[in-house]
Amino acid sequence: MRNKFEKYRLLGWISLVLIVGFLFISIASFVVSRNAIRQSISQQALPLTGDNIYSEIQKDLLKPIFISSSMAHDTFVRDWLLDGERNEEQLVRYLKEVKTKYGAISSFLVSERSFKYYYADGTLKSVRPEEPRDIWYFRVRKMAEPYEINVDVDMANSDAVTIFINHKVMDYHGNFLAATGIGLTLDTMAHLIDSYQQRFHRNIYFVNPDGEIVLSGRSMAHLKGNIHNLPGLETVAIRVLASNRGEGQFEFQRGDETVMLNSRYLPELGWYLLVEQNVSEEMLPITRVLVINLAISSVITALVLLIAWIAIHRYQQRLELVAGTDSLTGLLNRQAFEFVFQQSIRDTERTQRALSVILADIDFFKQINDGYGHLTGDRVLKELAQLAKHAVRDSDVVVRWGGEEFLLLLKNCSLEKATEIATALLGAVEKHDFGLPEPSQKITISLGVAELVPGENHTAFFSRADQALYQSKANGRNRVTVSPRLPTTETMTT
Repeated sequence: MRNKFEKYRLLGWISLVLIVGFLFISIASFVVSRNAIRQSISQQALPLTGDNIYSEIQKDLLKPIFISSSMAHDTFVRDWLLDGERNEEQLVRYLKEVKTKYGAISSFLVSERSFKYYYADGTLKSVRPEEPRDIWYFRVRKMAEPYEINVDVDMANSDAVTIFINHKVMDYHGNFLAATGIGLTLDTMAHLIDSYQQRFHRNIYFVNPDGEIVLSGRSMAHLKGNIHNLPGLETVAIRVLASNRGEGQFEFQRGDETVMLNSRYLPELGWYLLVEQNVSEEMLPITRVLVINLAISSVITALVLLIAWIAIHRYQQRLELVAGTDSLTGLLNRQAFEFVFQQSIRDTERTQRALSVILADIDFFKQINDGYGHLTGDRVLKELAQLAKHAVRDSDVVVRWGGEEFLLLLKNCSLEKATEIATALLGAVEKHDFGLPEPSQKITISLGVAELVPGENHTAFFSRADQALYQSKANGRNRVTVSPRLPTTETMTT
């Protein structure tokens, strides 16, 4: 009974460590997960939403930018301007066609020659540098970029706040001729924001560099004014606007709610995109899911523990049965080598590195036993085992393959390197003094070297090494024979 207890004591300790470790990890992970969820929202969910919305806005603005660019590069527009703007009706029909075809709120052109403001219904006015509403034009004519996105009132649409795509028109020599483009009302953008909020389930709005909320969806209509004066937001407003065209994550309290905020500057509009998420609401369903996952993990871990118990029990029995160490040389025996070899095969397949073997046999070993006795023969085997271990690296494996045969398993070792090791071992054995009584017999070995070919089955692999060893014996012994690489691979067996 005592022997049985000693036999399974290790399994008992392993089981106890697993159970205690599982309970500790489960409790700790439950506590840590709450902070991880908050971090995930702050560093992943909100920035990802901001990225998606930014991509959506870029996509929504890409079409009007393309239309404005097409207008600016239209040869009709340039030729009409260069021809002296003689037929205004032609340009008005063109602007009306653009507005109708693309569904724009407005389409316009302001000439550098006449300073006239043309739109889809005719000539609106003449622009003047002293007129505040015309400052945009004199800014566009000086800017280096080909276009800008500007938010301004549109006189042609009852002073509705409009997003204009203003594009420079250049002549064929690169001289400024006019500014042209189209406009989108903020109502259109507000509708897009509503669609974003429904899809992403987060509060979305825009503020200008001064902190004024310039655009929000209809569901956020109550959010007005400057973020410096809004409850909760005033605690992070300075830091949000100080991010200076960058991206930032912030957290503030709005009453009893914990709110996380992601800020991103949109250079196309010159605004900050703010995305809010109520952490308190998000935490409850995620926590319930976490508890369910922990329960499932408990069941799975219990099953894994049972399987591990059975596997360790069987593995221990198998080790006891195999008795994996050769009692004479202290090397692995052939049965234990099977486990090491299978692991080496898996490592080789995973890393795609070379695997080689050297099969060595003592020449005329029977004569040593017959002439000097088995005790001397045993001493020769032990000393040869030590020479083999010194010839290889710590990561390599030396096995007593049987009788007077030894196998060296060389991991991450090419055929060329394995041949060098075999040659070095051959010389070491030939020079070594085994201390045989007089008349002394020179002890040598014959070796066969082979490298595993991807896809080659194990039997063929060792067979090639054995054939190379046999060839060394047939060619006079005390030599190394290398099995050439196969031109094709054989099917691997399991």
